[in-house]
Parts: sequence; C-alpha cells; structure tokens
Amino acid sequence: MYEDEDDFLSVEELPLFKKGQEIAKVVFCIADIIPDDESLNTVKDFMCEDAVTLTSKLIAAHFAPFYDIKMESAIIMRKAAMDLVLHRHALRMFGFEDFEYFDIVLDLLEEYRLLFIEWVKDFEPCEYIVDRWGLFNEPGVDPFDHDPDDDIPFDPDDEFPFEE
Repeated sequence: MYEDEDDFLSVEELPLFKKGQEIAKVVFCIADIIPDDESLNTVKDFMCEDAVTLTSKLIAAHFAPFYDIKMESAIIMRKAAMDLVLHRHALRMFGFEDFEYFDIVLDLLEEYRLLFIEWVKDFEPCEYIVDRWGLFNEPGVDPFDHDPDDDIPFDPDDEFPFEE
C-alpha cells in the first residue's frame, strides 16, 4: 500500500483525524453543560458516540488494506457526521437552552467534510476484494463475479505442517 515510509503519515498526523478530535472535544464540552434530563441524556449519549466515531472509524480505515473496508468505515464516519448535525435540532426540541453552542460543531463539521472529501480521493479502488454485498465494488465488478482468489490452491497441510 505504501511504497516508501516517508509517504506514510501516522493516523494521528492526518488533518482529518485532528479535525475529528477537535469536534469530539467541543461535543464533550457541550455535553458537560446539558442538564440532567432523560431525553437530553439520550441525545447527549448519541452525540458523544457519534463524535468518537469520527476518529475511531478513521483509524479502522487507515489500516484497512482493501477499498471496500475503507469505504465501509467512510460511510459510517459520514453517517456519524450527519447525525451530529441532527443532534442540534434534537437538543433544541428537548429544551436545551444553549443549543446555539452546537453551531460551533456545525462549522467544524463543514471543515471536516472538506477534509473527508480529499481523504476519500486517496482510496485505491483497484485494491479490492469482491464485495459480495455489492455496495463497494469498483465500476465493472459485480458481486456475483468469480473471485480469482478462489482459484489459488490451498492445502492447509502444506501451509501448516504439524508433526504428529
């Protein structure tokens, strides 16, 4: 995947990771001032989970070898970001008086979105396994296509010889 170690950025150095951490910090600060209320506590829990998802799934995608696995993580990250946008409305609906603080998160999410677009452009669609669910195959690859890896002979006794 990486030809030269100089081309490899640790996941913590990625601008998208840093922006995700920044979003999480702001979300957790807002969560700290949300009053104890059953409905608001539910929103708070979802907010915090979605904020953490932005970086945890980035880590998963960063170390994934295949396009479909990277795309799966990217989709989950996108969903978490979109859900964060909706949490502002839920906070307002359930009576959180300081819901405008969440506008800071919305601004950060726009910055995150732009970084996300650039990050996804670096995915290599030709580094894939056939996605049998049909969501993340590159154009021209069908979930019912024959997988060439199925033609590779595999004898576990040859690969893992055990003495008796």
